Amino acid sequence: MTGRTAIATAHWRRLDVQGTDRCTLSRLDSGWMLVGQATWHDDGTDNMLTYDVRCAMNWRSLSADVSGEVEGCDVALRLRCTDQGWALNDALQECDAECLDLDLSFTPATNLLPLRREEIAKAQSARIKAAWLKPDLASIERLDQVYTWLSPGLIRYGSTNHQADLSVHPSGFVTHYPGVWEGWIDA
Repeated sequence: MTGRTAIATAHWRRLDVQGTDRCTLSRLDSGWMLVGQATWHDDGTDNMLTYDVRCAMNWRSLSADVSGEVEGCDVALRLRCTDQGWALNDALQECDAECLDLDLSFTPATNLLPLRREEIAKAQSARIKAAWLKPDLASIERLDQVYTWLSPGLIRYGSTNHQADLSVHPSGFVTHYPGVWEGWIDA
């Protein structure tokens, strides 16, 4: 049996619509795992997704499972990094294996992955190639991202889609994502 030790649990409240997310970071004998559940109410519809993200000891994203219901439709996704790139339910995506970090568009939990892997410190910046599960949950594509240290606990995030200054807990979990999420950490 694999050993599993919880390191920290993040609790978030959505700021753009009614919703919450809760995620636990655990250390495994062979790496790391994020296990969470996001719920939100949007356009008169209740939505819920659970997610499990698995990483190697060096924080490289390996795979994830996402399931639940969005806009009245069942969701069952298996994301996996292969030698040829990222696959979604065994269909190879236009996202190569150089994408070391997985970014699930519906949760702030996966911002932790590159922050832990890169260990961004004073005056440093890291360019990330992320495997991004798009908001429609139908495909994964490469999303170039930049994380830049601004001050202790404050990291600037930038991508082609968005830029924001993120408040970050020592665990690596984001505690404030302006206009989208705010939260607290049990560590």
